[in-house]
Amino acid sequence: MIEALVIAAVAVASGLVLYAMAAARVVKQYERGVVFRLGRLRGGIKGPGFTMIVPAVDRLRKVNMQVVTLPVPAQEGITRDNVTVRVDAVVYFRVVDPANAIVEVEDYRFAVSQMAQTSLRSIIGKSDLDDLLSNREKLNQGLELMIDSPAMGWGVQIDRVEIKDVSLPEAMKRSMARQAEADRERRARVINADAELQASKKLAAAAGVMSQEPAALQLRLLQTVVAVAAEKNSTLVLPFPVELLRFLERAQQPQQDQSAQQLPAGSGERTDPSVSVAVADREDDAPEGQPHAAASPRTTKPQTTSPLGTRETPPTRTNSVAYPMAGSTASRRGNPPPAV
Repeated sequence: MIEALVIAAVAVASGLVLYAMAAARVVKQYERGVVFRLGRLRGGIKGPGFTMIVPAVDRLRKVNMQVVTLPVPAQEGITRDNVTVRVDAVVYFRVVDPANAIVEVEDYRFAVSQMAQTSLRSIIGKSDLDDLLSNREKLNQGLELMIDSPAMGWGVQIDRVEIKDVSLPEAMKRSMARQAEADRERRARVINADAELQASKKLAAAAGVMSQEPAALQLRLLQTVVAVAAEKNSTLVLPFPVELLRFLERAQQPQQDQSAQQLPAGSGERTDPSVSVAVADREDDAPEGQPHAAASPRTTKPQTTSPLGTRETPPTRTNSVAYPMAGSTASRRGNPPPAV
């Protein structure tokens, strides 16, 4: 009898141990437990720590309450100003209602991921390229609102959405680089023009002061000469006033007018004396009784100056015919003049 009682006690104890092992559950600090009894949700949410359920009747599902970082794949779209871009983002969310996260949606992670991709493509189509590049805070807030609206019914709260990178085509990158370079050049020219304007105002004021004291201009000139001579060079700068050049020019003008008045008034051809002498010699050497032939002028070889040197051009010959002189022997004898 006693042995039967001992065996029964051992069996009961073993059954209790097995029941406790089957019913015991441990929920971690960052988790919450949702219990389904015979497929029906129980009202209470199991907190962190040790908890018990009915084996073979209850089913415990644990939900992670930590913040989940979900990367959004790069989405390609066309902006409002017709520019093709690729944008990727990251979503930070966490579960605030474990029961709805299990009951209302099959897989809340996949649902949030698909909603983030759809919202990102919608944001790309509604925004300009400049907004994607410079006004990301506003776009992040709009994207967060678009994802958070349906996610609240799933027991999920969107903490933050960030656009990570915006990829542009190479042609668009080069165009933007040229635009930025042109803008920087424009600003540089404006700054340079402003500096020139300020410098001109200062120079005008300085010129007004120097005009009152002529010695100030001379001192400024000497200071410039000292500044140039301070460097180690062999160049010596001597200031030469322009008024002196104008005085010398006016002094040379009367001399040129006087030289022009001394030239002969009439212009005629000058005869070569050597030609006259040659004609006289030939008349003296002619034999008596024969007509004197007219001497042809001496042909001169004109010279032409070219970049390669001085060369002689062929002389121009003129055929001349001598007629008998009046009172010559041929005329007295009645001989006819030669034919031309």
